[in-house]
Amino acid sequence: MTKAMRIRKDDHVKVTAGKDSGKTGRVLRTDPKRRTVFIEGLNIVKRHERPRSVNQAQRGGEVGGIVEKEGPIHVSNVMLLDPKDNKPTRIGVRRNDAGERERFSKRTGTAID
Repeated sequence: MTKAMRIRKDDHVKVTAGKDSGKTGRVLRTDPKRRTVFIEGLNIVKRHERPRSVNQAQRGGEVGGIVEKEGPIHVSNVMLLDPKDNKPTRIGVRRNDAGERERFSKRTGTAID
């Protein structure tokens, strides 16, 4: 069983290691099984893709070629940006007054969700 990731889709994060360290972006999707995240506009990789279907390509479908898209970044190499002051912070999980789980910033103690 894998440990739950505290970074979620649409979070704003800062990359702390790797070729894009220091840059910020929005999380497009997560892969909890591999513990990776895909961040908008960061870790761009080139992939060679072929057309999906001959008939679709003629009618305006997906054409092949070299496509640039976001690659995976390990979750340990990103930090969530604190919504209060836009600085990197660690994330904790606690129960609120209603008894529901909520993520909070360990820097300021404010709720994220």
